[in-house]
Amino acid sequence: MDDSLNLFVEETSFFNRIVLGTFLPESWWGPLPHWFQGWLRNYIGGVLLYFISGFLWCFYIYYLKRNLYLPKDAIPSNRAMLLQIGVAMKAMPWYCALPSLSEYMIENGWTKCFSRISDVGWIPYLIYVAVYLVIVEFGIYWMHRELHDIKPLYKYLHATHHIYNKQNTLSPFAGLAFHPLDGILQAVPHVIALFLLPVHFTTHIALLFIEAIWTANIHDCIHAKVWPVMGAGYHTIHHTTYRHNYGHYTIWMDWMFGTLRDPVEDEVKKL
Repeated sequence: MDDSLNLFVEETSFFNRIVLGTFLPESWWGPLPHWFQGWLRNYIGGVLLYFISGFLWCFYIYYLKRNLYLPKDAIPSNRAMLLQIGVAMKAMPWYCALPSLSEYMIENGWTKCFSRISDVGWIPYLIYVAVYLVIVEFGIYWMHRELHDIKPLYKYLHATHHIYNKQNTLSPFAGLAFHPLDGILQAVPHVIALFLLPVHFTTHIALLFIEAIWTANIHDCIHAKVWPVMGAGYHTIHHTTYRHNYGHYTIWMDWMFGTLRDPVEDEVKKL
């Protein structure tokens, strides 16, 4: 293995020591194969991120700011949130296979990843991140849209997530409540991008895990009105109409492909 690939292995080993070393005796995880250590680290990190972000956000909007952002009848029941947590926890081991696979491919030199920003410079790095996000946005939009348009995919995969179709059934915990294959398919554009352009390894891993925070945010039903962000106001419409607002971070793909529906305009029409 050449020196550039060794840098990736050293970095993932460092992450393993931080996460696994914090929660488990080294005698438990040290003898495990490197790829399995990576999966276990991603699993522990994913579970922690899901629960910490979900509980903090729910505590803020449902308790500290009760009735400020949502009317009382729009707050989901504890039972609904526990069911969402159950679905997410069943899928989490499978979700964590994707970053583990991407790490394996990166460490073996199959992708265009680079390990240090100094390898390319700050300006190219920022350009690559911008292009990476465009690829991810485009890929997730079309993956999500096809999960609706191709009937067997919707029936056997995506319908698991769309049982949450009213304000009082949506919560931050619904953000990862998918059929495992559905969740993986919608994250695959992150991995495809690794083969299309140079991507900073740590940035790629960070953006994959930021997905957990972002999906919690867009399922809280609170319209933040920050253009051009595809926030919860837009995504709530998606959960109630099924035919609009397939985008992920921004409204641009829906605007380009004719599927955008604005929550502010919806409110005006209701008056």
